[in-house]
Amino acid sequence: MHKLSASFVLGYHGCDAAVAERLLKNLAFKPSHNDYDWLGEGVYFWEANPLRGLEFARESLKRKDSKIKKPTVVGAVIDLGYCLDLTTSRGLQQARSAYEELKSVFDTANRPLPQNQTDGLRRNLDCQVINYVHRLEAGRGNPLFDTVKGIFIEAPDLYPGSAFGSKNHIQIAVRNLDCIKGVFRVPKAHLAD
Repeated sequence: MHKLSASFVLGYHGCDAAVAERLLKNLAFKPSHNDYDWLGEGVYFWEANPLRGLEFARESLKRKDSKIKKPTVVGAVIDLGYCLDLTTSRGLQQARSAYEELKSVFDTANRPLPQNQTDGLRRNLDCQVINYVHRLEAGRGNPLFDTVKGIFIEAPDLYPGSAFGSKNHIQIAVRNLDCIKGVFRVPKAHLAD
């Protein structure tokens, strides 16, 4: 939501090896439009965490509907641009305000809000709220957000009684594909456990 921090980051995208090869040839990323995506619509990256990107691709391989046959990860240079940064007080307040407006809309329609799933992975409510932030901003004639950034505490616990999850990460959803400045092959040394 601002330009207060360094704008360029390295992000890592877990995917199938064939997809990675296409991306490395400068073919476009395909944004996700699932109704449970944590940060709303966009292309998802793990900030500064190539190993977590690879872990995601490996986990995806195990799902029955997975399109991943050979898990891999590619890196990208991302300009955050105009970022809805949910690691800041201002970004969090904007999301909270959008939630309150969205809740009012659902209450008026006498419909229940979507709920985040108990598995901690499918975040239907969060997706609706973040997408609603974008709709509100567009409706007000404000600039559109290029990216969304958030911190996720992901289970299992790092150790008994820990507040840290063993899969904690910073996630970035790129909505404006022009913010992806380049794609690179991740060195094997960066993927060592």
